Amino acid sequence: MATAHHDADVYYVPHHSKWPFVGSVSLFVLMIGLVTWFNGSDTAFWVFMAGLAMMIYTLFGWFGDVIRESESGKYNGQVDVSFRQGMIWFIFSEVMFFAAFFGALFYVRQFALPWLSGEGHGALANQFLYDGYVAGWPANGPANVGGEFGTLPAFGLPLINTIILLSSGLTLTIAHHAMVAGQRGKVLAWLGATILLGFCFFGVQAYEYGHAWSDLNLRLSSGIYGATFYMLTGFHGLHVFLGTVMLTVVWFRVLKGHFTPEKHFGFEAVAWYWHFVDVVWLGLFLFVYVL
Repeated sequence: MATAHHDADVYYVPHHSKWPFVGSVSLFVLMIGLVTWFNGSDTAFWVFMAGLAMMIYTLFGWFGDVIRESESGKYNGQVDVSFRQGMIWFIFSEVMFFAAFFGALFYVRQFALPWLSGEGHGALANQFLYDGYVAGWPANGPANVGGEFGTLPAFGLPLINTIILLSSGLTLTIAHHAMVAGQRGKVLAWLGATILLGFCFFGVQAYEYGHAWSDLNLRLSSGIYGATFYMLTGFHGLHVFLGTVMLTVVWFRVLKGHFTPEKHFGFEAVAWYWHFVDVVWLGLFLFVYVL
């Protein structure tokens, strides 16, 4: 099958693989652990960790097989098109994922809060809520229920993270141009800078969370504001972490001599993902922190 790379009419079909089955079992164990953890089970944490370990094993094994097949020349132009279409649909699913969360934020701010205020009925609606209710943002319940909390200024840590993430997009673009030019040393340098910036972003966000949780009393229980804040920024932070891990894998692959100026979709796919994460952060910075 090594000649398939040179034959445009041959589409590589892999042999039977255990990874879909192993991955399904891993996800099942992971979700059982997570659900029972939320419900206070004493053993749930270890079930969750076992599922996580199984998922990591699946990812290493499955992607390792794909990398070995690619490097052995089994993939041709048709397979490359399939990978590109698959990545496009994956990013589209991620767009819809975040669109649902942004939609929840907009719905609460533009519709739910005005409706709860009575929409022109003034204080009449307050009898159904509590005295002193104001349809403003950030929204919480009564201070003696949800607790008073502070918000993070946009032009502090969030602005620093915006600069970090936009800079990482620039360094990754330079690394991509170096890849196309066949300058492997520059690829390693600029890709390494991107990885460093990714971990810096994650570190700043971890510090921001600690500050918000302990100093500002901003919790998940802090009304709809706390829930949407941690939901949006938390999932984005998870995407940054996963993207940084993927960039690190690509860096080691470049170091091992993988990819060529003509054939490097593994690099491009991660770059697409990273730029998507950049764009999502701009929306978060504007609608969660600034407005």
